[in-house]
Order: sequence, then C-alpha cells, then structure tokens
Amino acid sequence: MAYNDADVLPRQIDSLLRQTRPLEEVVVVDNASSDGSSALLAERYPEVTVLGMSENLGWGGAMGVGLTYAAIEKRHDWVLMLDGDSVPDSDFLEAFVQGIESLQSKNPDVGMAAPLCVHRQTGTCYPPLFWRNGYVKPPAELLQQPIWFADLVMGSGCMVRRDLVGKIGVPRADFFVCFPDYEYCLRARGQGYRIAVITRCRLAHEVGKARQVRVPGFSGLWSDHAPWQEYYLSRNLTYAAWWLYPNHQTKWFLLRHLTRHACGSLLFGSHKLACVKKMAQGFWDGRRGSLGIRFRPGDL
Repeated sequence: MAYNDADVLPRQIDSLLRQTRPLEEVVVVDNASSDGSSALLAERYPEVTVLGMSENLGWGGAMGVGLTYAAIEKRHDWVLMLDGDSVPDSDFLEAFVQGIESLQSKNPDVGMAAPLCVHRQTGTCYPPLFWRNGYVKPPAELLQQPIWFADLVMGSGCMVRRDLVGKIGVPRADFFVCFPDYEYCLRARGQGYRIAVITRCRLAHEVGKARQVRVPGFSGLWSDHAPWQEYYLSRNLTYAAWWLYPNHQTKWFLLRHLTRHACGSLLFGSHKLACVKKMAQGFWDGRRGSLGIRFRPGDL
C-alpha cells in the first residue's frame, strides 16, 4: 500500500524484486497519491501490478483491495502486506517462508505470520501483543524464541493465508487507519486461526515519528502522531472496547490506556492539545459507533 511514498517506493520495490526467494507478483495499491508515485511506478517498474484508487481509502481500505486482488482473484496462497514504513532486506522473504513451512505440518491452523518489527535508528522492537481484555506485552524471553504465537501483530510485514481471507474477509475500510490490522487479527483469532511470530525475521519499521524519550521512571520509544491520526487511534480502539469486545475489563483498560497516552502526548507530542482534543473526539465517536472517514492526512 502506498500513499505519497515516492521517496521510499524505489527502495521498497527494488528490495522486493531482489528477494533471494522471488515473489510471484508485486502489487502496489496506490492510495490516490499526489506526489508522482503513479508516474514513477509506470516508468520504472512496468512489471509491477498497480491498483490505482480514486481516493485515499486508508490502510484498511487499501489492504482490503490488495488482499481481494491477490488472495481471491489471483489465488496466491500467501500474501505479504507492506506499507510505506517498511523496507525488507533481500533475504527477508526466504527466511520468512522457511519459518512458515516449518510450522504448517504441525500447525495447520496458522493463518497469519509476522516478523519482529524494529525501529531502524534505535533497534527497539515493536513487540507483537497478547489480547487479554486489552494489550499485554510478551515477556522479554519470549522475544528470543524462534517461533511463538501472538494475538496482535502489525499489518505491515504480515503474511496472510488465502483461505483465511476467504473465511473472514478483509480489513475494515471504515476504520481507515490505526487499529484495522489489530481488529483483523482479533477477527482471525476469533475464527480459530493462530498468528505465528517468526523472530529470526526482522523488519525495519517506524510507527509515527518515533524517538527515544526519558523521564523519571520511564524510558522508551515515543511515536509522535499527527492529531488526525490520534483521532483514529482513540476512536477505533474505543469502538472495539464498546462494541466488539464489550466487558468491564476491556473498558477499564481503554480508559487507562487513553489517559496514559494523553499524558504522553502532553509531555512528548508535537501537537499537544490538538492531539488530546482529537483523542476526546475519537473516544466520543467510538462510543457512539460512528465510524468512517472523518479526517484525512494534512488535517489537524
């Protein structure tokens, strides 16, 4: 999926075309880019399939289009999803497929597989998560295991099996961005599929404009999002807690999580009050079940 990614597309596609295990097809869903991405693709990469959108459908809508084409129409057995924040190494796919093949005979219920996503500059891992009425980070020693199973993984870098798409459909377009990949994971888990984490596969990835921050009692990676992104983060998680997985524990987790995140925005964010206001709007709309595209990139 690409949206105004002309600066990274050549590195990303060159890497995909140089994979030591060749891909059967490279597909780019051009999410109504306005930076010359479509012309670049046509001129430099005629072998790449380009699905051009007339408007920005967000991560959920674009990945839905891509999965429908690759898994349903072309019937590829496994589909690797990438967005503009990820550039794999040339041996990424070979290691990934080897990990999946080692699993399939004993774990036929594996419907998705994911690498460990790491922040390129700091090497900090964005760990896959467990869902226990909210987010639960895995213990550090689990990240050292060659293969383990999670509930929530980032969509970029994730491989999806064709029969899973046929059974549960595609990511939700009405979530637009921020959480459609996690909702897709939860839907897959609800249908009995397992999500494998293949830790030998590392993928350089960045969530927001990430940087290392330190305050008394805390040291970690802070991902700085624009206010419009904070709206979707808050709204879609709230919707999940109120309508998809409603119970007291999940709602209590949500309130704690949003409170901590709002405090982080005030401490570390570039648009402090604007982000908190959008989070409040998102919480209100999520509780009301009001989804769809309300804000777009470039909006505050």
